Amino acid sequence: MNTSLFGMEPPAPLSRDILGAGAAVLAGFALSVEDEVLCALMSVVEQSPFRNMVTPGGFRMSVAMSNCGALGWITDRTGYRYDLIDPETNCPWPNMPTAFQKIAVAAAEEAGFPGFVPDACLINRYEPGARLSLHQDKNERDFTQPIVSVSLGLPATFLFGGLEREDKTRRIQIVHGDVLVWGGPARLRYHGIAPLRDGEHPQLGRIRYNLTFRNAG
Repeated sequence: MNTSLFGMEPPAPLSRDILGAGAAVLAGFALSVEDEVLCALMSVVEQSPFRNMVTPGGFRMSVAMSNCGALGWITDRTGYRYDLIDPETNCPWPNMPTAFQKIAVAAAEEAGFPGFVPDACLINRYEPGARLSLHQDKNERDFTQPIVSVSLGLPATFLFGGLEREDKTRRIQIVHGDVLVWGGPARLRYHGIAPLRDGEHPQLGRIRYNLTFRNAG
């Protein structure tokens, strides 16, 4: 990766040994651009506010969500899918900010996936107690493109399983500024977030934000 893209120092070594082939933890990768990314995040959610979506089974998700980019991931009683329109505003999702695009592409390249073209960013907001159960990201059309996940705010426990739901799950501690990337043989591995512990982040308070970049279209 060309680190001059952000004018930042080279990132810490990748923690591939934790997650296995096709996956990496880029510790602190987003720290040097956190102000730009957070400013862009607030702009997006002013246009498409956070909401707690309902699963097809009728359960209200504990994680509040929004999206930006050409497509946005949604769930309701009719199923999980991507859509061009925000159902809350009846308008297209906000454009993906340049800061988002740059960090996603740079992280993917650093993890060994050059040429990543994200067209969707799912934005999750966690408050203490919120969790995301084990799942696969499989609503996308192109599984050759990786998933890039940026963590901001309170620390969290990332759960990373195998290709089957019953496979052993690893628990990875992630903190503000960390970026996770998985693709190739790891692209359809199950993953989630354990219930968020209470705490106070110096910038974001009792909140964790997660930006998950995909090529959905």
